[in-house]
Amino acid sequence: MGVPVERFKRVAIVMVAAATGVSVALSGGIVFVGMIVPHLIRLAAGPDHRFLLPASALLGGSLLLVADMIARVVVAPAELPIGILTALIGAPFFLWILLKDRSARIGG
Repeated sequence: MGVPVERFKRVAIVMVAAATGVSVALSGGIVFVGMIVPHLIRLAAGPDHRFLLPASALLGGSLLLVADMIARVVVAPAELPIGILTALIGAPFFLWILLKDRSARIGG
């Protein structure tokens, strides 16, 4: 149809990454957990939303609780911003998902 598909996909990925970055910058790093946890649950238990929604709420709260405890203990008596810990968890996870998906499409 005249649409350069590969170029369009690259531009779409960059635009989605930019939109995600802006939304996290505006709402705070802790909201990043809201993007990580449902993917983790879906990978572990499947797409059944009757289980996915309550499990995401419980795991998200637990993840933030553990991250907060770690942030308070690691550099005591100061506090490490919790957004740094959530980013340390979330960024490698999303990179793994991206590379896993890419290798599956390539055939590796």
